[in-house]
Amino acid sequence: MLNLYIDFDGVIMNTIDITYKILNQKGIDLKDYKSCERFYRELDWHEVLKNSAPIHDSWGCIEKIIKSQKFNVAILTHVNSLTEIEEKVKVIRQHFRDITIIPVPKSISKTEMLKAEGAVLVDDYIHNLKEWEAAGGYGIRFDLDMDGKGYPVIDRLDVLIDMLD
Repeated sequence: MLNLYIDFDGVIMNTIDITYKILNQKGIDLKDYKSCERFYRELDWHEVLKNSAPIHDSWGCIEKIIKSQKFNVAILTHVNSLTEIEEKVKVIRQHFRDITIIPVPKSISKTEMLKAEGAVLVDDYIHNLKEWEAAGGYGIRFDLDMDGKGYPVIDRLDVLIDMLD
């Protein structure tokens, strides 16, 4: 079976929209790396996740992917704090009791946490896909505007079932 890693933020849940709105309200510039790092580390992830929504029935799509029995599915997510890990795990466990969850400290590449070679990563962030492919993996961009920026692109997770035959 093919190893399939699915990013959380911006793929499963719209947490990026929520956090960018808060950043804007606080007047924090995305280019101010230190302020952003502190913001994400201190963020109330319980509130963020409570106010976030699944993207295009992501939980139902992941269930379909698992039931297809074509993939070893895991959620691979960058995190900024232990609280973020705890809150994401709580949300994921509301939907799946036995899916593998791999939290990756934001300062470390996802390719450093596991073997990317021959595996698929679905991510909305181009930099992660570049690193993934450089490590021998196959990257698929998740983008609601269907702008792959040079990568195969999807806007709904369950299309992977037929896409990766």
